[in-house]
Amino acid sequence: MQKRQKTKYHCRGLWSNTCCSHPRPRETLQQATPRKLKEEMGFACELKEVFSFVYKAKFDNGLIENEYDHVFVGEFDNKPKPNPVEVDGWKWVLINELKKDILKNPEKYTPWLRIIIKKYSAYLKF
Repeated sequence: MQKRQKTKYHCRGLWSNTCCSHPRPRETLQQATPRKLKEEMGFACELKEVFSFVYKAKFDNGLIENEYDHVFVGEFDNKPKPNPVEVDGWKWVLINELKKDILKNPEKYTPWLRIIIKKYSAYLKF
């Protein structure tokens, strides 16, 4: 997972999923996902879409997101090379440890990651 850069326009410095973005015009999810993973975390791996969901969240800066998100998973067992413009830190974490810490410290995590882990963590197992 990654810690969002402090210069982001929302959810600055919060822990989140490995990467997230929006497709470019005329770009499919299957094209956008590996591109953005490489841009943010500096690695590539095979990715599989496991589910999608809708969420709505209001942020401290007044921004409201109402998004349809797709969650992809993949395996990578090396050290990523994160883009410092996008990423302030990273770590490998077990899902069960993450669930416990989100319950204990929800303010450290992005709203969409909290939803993913709470509602969909069963889908994240390989």
